[in-house]
Amino acid sequence: MWSRFVVEMRKFAVIAAFLFFFFGAFATYRRLILAQYQIDYFVYGYALVESLVLAKVVMLGDMLHFGERFRGKPHIIPTLYRTFVFSILVLAFTILEEVIKGLFHGEGPMAVIARLAAMNRAEIAAKILVVFIVFIPLFAIWEIANVIGPSKLAEMFFERDPADLKLREGTAAPLH
Repeated sequence: MWSRFVVEMRKFAVIAAFLFFFFGAFATYRRLILAQYQIDYFVYGYALVESLVLAKVVMLGDMLHFGERFRGKPHIIPTLYRTFVFSILVLAFTILEEVIKGLFHGEGPMAVIARLAAMNRAEIAAKILVVFIVFIPLFAIWEIANVIGPSKLAEMFFERDPADLKLREGTAAPLH
């Protein structure tokens, strides 16, 4: 049970770091744009919290086997399907988050519904679009890990490739 916990926490940390990389870059871009108009903008903490929450949503969706409908098809299909399903899941959690915030602040159900109806739909759509685009490489890497195994993927990215060493020494020919 402990080893499963460690594996899941590593997976959570990798997903959260991946998402924070993108959301942090996006926050930096937004900050630089707004600085041109002398508007202070510093929301890296929000980007971190959002990354952690979205990583948990992805982990929960994976535990519930969301997005596994097209297993066995060419890998682009399950990648894009998962991206779409998990983006819809993020939209649902965004709405749920707003409902919980409203109830926490003492708003009645009708006030929460009115606030949700008044929300800027373009901003919500833009957020979901950004999440969709960020999810594409995340789930593409996830599909590769499913094919070759997570440990092999980690080895490929974080350890020196023995074939590369042989190429440098001149003992192996490149595979072109």
